[in-house]
Amino acid sequence: MLCRVPIKYAPLSILASTERSTAIKKTTAPEQRPALAVAHIVLATNRMEESARFIRTIGMRPVFEGPQVGVYELRGGTHLILMLKSKIVAGAASFDLMVDDLHATHQRFASLGLAPSPIEARPAIDHEVFTVREPAGHVITFFSSHVTGKPV
Repeated sequence: MLCRVPIKYAPLSILASTERSTAIKKTTAPEQRPALAVAHIVLATNRMEESARFIRTIGMRPVFEGPQVGVYELRGGTHLILMLKSKIVAGAASFDLMVDDLHATHQRFASLGLAPSPIEARPAIDHEVFTVREPAGHVITFFSSHVTGKPV
């Protein structure tokens, strides 16, 4: 079944698939930003102060810091919500992060004692990555940049 979205609410990608070439030009114009962004990502911790310090150290901007919840801003306006929980299951974080210069970031994290993993090549996706374990035990993956050069 075809979903009918009123034109004024339709993302440009839908318009591009439903209109003629002028809509396609709108979506590929270099000044056009994507219609959506990630608003929030969540990380649970049972070590609020240590995790908050870690989040600030890796480069997120504090927006709010409280005893039960902290809000930290990433580039583009995404907020990481750090939430205190009595029990957590450590493991791979439910998100990954991207940096402009992976090698410089790796070196900086190592100099700060964050013990990043060795940098690995991922040729299938044309990226390099490394991981860092935050104080509550979550492993966060850092990717080399994959921005297209268009406005985001």
